[in-house]
Amino acid sequence: MSKSKKRATIAETLRKAIEDSGQNLAEIGRAAGIPQPVLWRFAAGKRDLTLRTADKLLDFFDLEIRPRGKAK
Repeated sequence: MSKSKKRATIAETLRKAIEDSGQNLAEIGRAAGIPQPVLWRFAAGKRDLTLRTADKLLDFFDLEIRPRGKAK
């Protein structure tokens, strides 16, 4: 039996994009239209995002959510 890899959550993916961007949270917040305290608490793992805020970050980082491919 093979173990399936755990897929990263949307929150994990967005936190990694923030970390890998090389930009500080203030820059990301201003450019994405997200209040800095909201972004800081999310990045620190102290709060979740609304769908609207997650959508803004997905747009900012040019990421998308798509259906998983069917296993063969």
